[in-house]
Amino acid sequence: MTKTKSRILTALALTTALTAPALIAPMFTAPAAIAGQTMPVQDFSDLAAKVTPAVVNVAVTMKAGADDGDETRMSDSQQKQMEEFMKRFSERFGQPMQPGRPDGKQARPQSKEKAQAVGTGFIVDAKGVIVTNFHVVGKADSITITMADGTKLPAKMLGGDEKTDLAVLKVESDKPLPFVSFGDATKVRVGQPVMAVGNPFGLGGTVTTGIVSARGRDIHSGPFDDYIQTDAAINRGNSGGPLFDMDGNVIGINTAIYSPTGGSIGLGFAIPSSLAQPVVAELKDSGRVERGLLGVQIQPVSKEIAESLSLKSEKGALVAVVQPDSAALAAGVQSGDVIMSVDGKKVDGIKELTRTISAVKPGTSVKLGVWRDGKEMSLTAKVGGQKDDAIVKASADGKDGAAKPAPLSYGVSLAPLSPEARKELGLGGDVKGVVVATVEPGSPADDQGLKAGDVLQQVGKDAVDSPKMAAEKLKEAKTTGKPVLMKVFREGMTRFVAISPRAA
Repeated sequence: MTKTKSRILTALALTTALTAPALIAPMFTAPAAIAGQTMPVQDFSDLAAKVTPAVVNVAVTMKAGADDGDETRMSDSQQKQMEEFMKRFSERFGQPMQPGRPDGKQARPQSKEKAQAVGTGFIVDAKGVIVTNFHVVGKADSITITMADGTKLPAKMLGGDEKTDLAVLKVESDKPLPFVSFGDATKVRVGQPVMAVGNPFGLGGTVTTGIVSARGRDIHSGPFDDYIQTDAAINRGNSGGPLFDMDGNVIGINTAIYSPTGGSIGLGFAIPSSLAQPVVAELKDSGRVERGLLGVQIQPVSKEIAESLSLKSEKGALVAVVQPDSAALAAGVQSGDVIMSVDGKKVDGIKELTRTISAVKPGTSVKLGVWRDGKEMSLTAKVGGQKDDAIVKASADGKDGAAKPAPLSYGVSLAPLSPEARKELGLGGDVKGVVVATVEPGSPADDQGLKAGDVLQQVGKDAVDSPKMAAEKLKEAKTTGKPVLMKVFREGMTRFVAISPRAA
């Protein structure tokens, strides 16, 4: 009987150093030869000496459990993140997955009071500004960084952004610290050599090399997926570490791996510097990321939809629902419109529209190229702002570096069940409730299978008939500390789901 290989797509989950003894054997590989000549070997020694002083180990303590000496364990936040990645990957590839480790043992949730975990970061400012992954430090009670020379310094978090999995730390030093600079990821070419530096499995500063295997990878972790893929060895503990080009510039932040064991098989993913650099700048300056919001529910343009609307291609984003009191509504956007461009920049699909609008500063006006009634027209929208995306930031006096709790959220936005929405969703007048306009990827609502277009009919024991009423009932439910029961109608079927809010 053939065993099906399980695949794991996992954020580089934080781990303590391996406790089981490892067998390490030298490997010798004969040099490749072409026409009897030995191929030259790339020398990374000068590059490593140049950049490694600016790469730091990041150790965090969090409220969870600690390693018990028998197996590597995962904190609650890591377990949830792992489950979310596994769910999305299973849906995409149709194969079940189990979390694994390089030594074959299974990770399990922690149960003790504290957990020690490790990751990587890199200094981008001589004054001690450090970049890492949000999933490394987002739930930390305390953070300590260790320099390449062994110096240990306490760190505080200036800000974190879960949507891009980036965080910025700050350490104080009585002397300027070594630092590295961001490069231009838009100029990265497939096949070019790269070097990763990190703290795999808590072993300390480690250099691995490889090439850029692909660009623009979407691993379905969120709306901003645009990863650099590399075959440089990346393992757990490398999270937040830099991926360098041959000039010593950071072109990516190592974040995720695709692996059947939890260890590197040459499929690593890094956030490109072109995405990271502006986010880091905002987190450094204000501790939060401001993102534009248009206020529409959108869907892809299929071949059939394109034909029905007389579109020449399947590009653009189809507007399913226009949210009330939104920038889109004020601009005159209508359900059924196809947004083709923003300020002249063509929109290929829903991800491009999401990224483009998110990058617009709230309050800025943009021109939307819209396809309606067989012709293109132009609308001007004053982009609104999303809810506060600050996950954590330093205290007002700057003395407390501990993470502040984020507001609890169910991860849904709601809209009235208007005549237009009823027509769009094919609902009769007997269906009461409010429309789920959007569901945040990875949110509690997403975990329970809620989708845009669902009709929320009841919160707890109370029927709801307006977004305001539903929001009030959900707010009340948060205070109980218990899951709230929601009655949901979809495609002629009614079901109940119990959802617990968590930090947004």
